[in-house]
Amino acid sequence: MQKVKVPLTVDPFQSAQKRLDYDGIIAVKQLERLAEVTGGVISDADVKLSFDIDAQGLKIVSGNVKVDVNLECQRCWKVYPHHCDIEFIYSPVFNEDQVDNLPDAYEPALVDENGEINLLQLIEDELIVALPQVAMHEEADCEIDSDGMVFGEIPLADERPNPFAVLKNLKQK
Repeated sequence: MQKVKVPLTVDPFQSAQKRLDYDGIIAVKQLERLAEVTGGVISDADVKLSFDIDAQGLKIVSGNVKVDVNLECQRCWKVYPHHCDIEFIYSPVFNEDQVDNLPDAYEPALVDENGEINLLQLIEDELIVALPQVAMHEEADCEIDSDGMVFGEIPLADERPNPFAVLKNLKQK
């Protein structure tokens, strides 16, 4: 079965009523913000989305995204491929006041003036947040020897007398 492009925007309420599922891709060229914060996007994003209604009657969008990107190792400064595989659950809201009413398991997805959510923006946000804060190769793959990263001895703290030792002597008298 051929993968199709995921729609950029969707009405989450109608999609949840119909219990729609999407299994598709987002093309590399559409992931512009992700490409800016990484060394480039290697593959199309493999996206699976399910729209549903939970036990509380809330509309939810759950999904999984897989994509490969290039990151720059912060130890050796070489570019290496990194595989992102994330899962998420969103619930659409109309305004910021509704965010407090959501269960902690759901992230809010703000609905625009047309009653739609921007799937591309949500997915890109999730991918950007899931990137490692400090990108590094596995130690075995990195060109910098981690044992050789010691730049000197750490001096021992000088032993100073306890300033409260005087009080101990006063207590004994």
